[in-house]
Formats: sequence, C-alpha cells, structure tokens
Amino acid sequence: MNLTFLGHACFLLDDGTCRVLTDPYLTENPLAPVKPDKVEADYICVTHGHGDHIGDTAQIARRTGARICCPVELGSAVFAPQGLDTIPANLGGTCKLPFGSVKLVPALHGSGVPGCLSCGFLFEIGGKKIYHAGDTALISDMALLAEEDIDVALLPIGNVYTMGPKDALRAVKMIRPKLVVPMHYNTFPLIVQDPNAFAEAVIASGFQAAVLEPGQTFSL
Repeated sequence: MNLTFLGHACFLLDDGTCRVLTDPYLTENPLAPVKPDKVEADYICVTHGHGDHIGDTAQIARRTGARICCPVELGSAVFAPQGLDTIPANLGGTCKLPFGSVKLVPALHGSGVPGCLSCGFLFEIGGKKIYHAGDTALISDMALLAEEDIDVALLPIGNVYTMGPKDALRAVKMIRPKLVVPMHYNTFPLIVQDPNAFAEAVIASGFQAAVLEPGQTFSL
C-alpha cells in the first residue's frame, strides 16, 4: 500500500490494484511534482468545489476513465454536465468500491457550490484506514474517528483557509491515528507553515508523524 504526496491536498493511494487520487490540483500548483497528463487513476475523490481541489479532475478523468467520488451536489453541478462518471454520495454515506470503501465524513469549510457540503474521506484500502480531512476547521466530530483505528491521518495545517498547526495538533489528539501526514501548506504565501515543526509537536505528544515532500511515496 503506497501513499504518494502530489502537493497541496493531492495524494495518490495505490494498493497495487486500484489507484485513488484525491483533490488533484496540479496544473496551477507551483509545488506539484507532476502534470496531470502523467497521473494515472481509477478513482478521483474530490472533497469540495474550490478550484484548488477540483483542479485537474475533469482532464484526468477524461483521459483515464476514472470515476469521480464527491458530494452529490458537487457531482451534479460540476462533473455530470461535462459527461463525467460520478459516484454520488453524501456525508455519512459509505461507497463500496473494488479497492475497499470510501466514507464521506464531515468537514467544516465552504463548499464552492451552492447547496453543497464539503467533506473529508475515510478510505479503507490495501488493508489500511486512511483519513483525508479535506479543507476543514477543527471540529468535535473528529473525536468519533478515534474509534476507527486510523492508520494515517492527512491533516491540513496551512491556517487562514483551514485549521492551522495548533488546531491540527488538537485534531491529532482526538483522532489518535498511528501516523500523521500534514498537507495543505506552502502552496500560497498565506498558508506558509513549517511542517517539520508540526511533526515535532505531534511526536512530542506521543504520536508518529511523517513530512512528505511533493512526489515522495510512503509505503504502509
């Protein structure tokens, strides 16, 4: 089970059979290590409708045939009108897919699409549980994730648009994952953060953390 960081909130989850891509913001991301025409995916999971999360979803889906999993209103408003294959779901719902499953979990953030909610994703893939928080503030619902025995939590730390390092550390203490990987930082001047300092704080609190450079793969 490989986890590759492609910058911002974009990760590629690969269990050797299925490739799952999240929030593929690549073309306009100065830190992205690859262009969208070099990324392969079977599924693309999009947390909400802001441009730095929709990103290159349509281009990649057309080329690869990937199905798009996202909140139902986002699919109806953005992807279905383009003739793309969507998997409509909503908060609390779990989609059973060939690699395992993906559950849409709450995130507190603007959606970018009227009437739509933002979400995070809880993946079961390759025998692991991976939580992608999406763009979110710190929310008390994260405490419920402690019951999930999460292997990896992908948490935003950029501040301004999402929770910052201090609130992300509070989230770690609620979620209690085996490993924490920071995301959504340093892409823009307003969200510049020190991921290594965050990782040190996570470790000092009794948890494990890994800072991935864009393009780096972590094997679980």
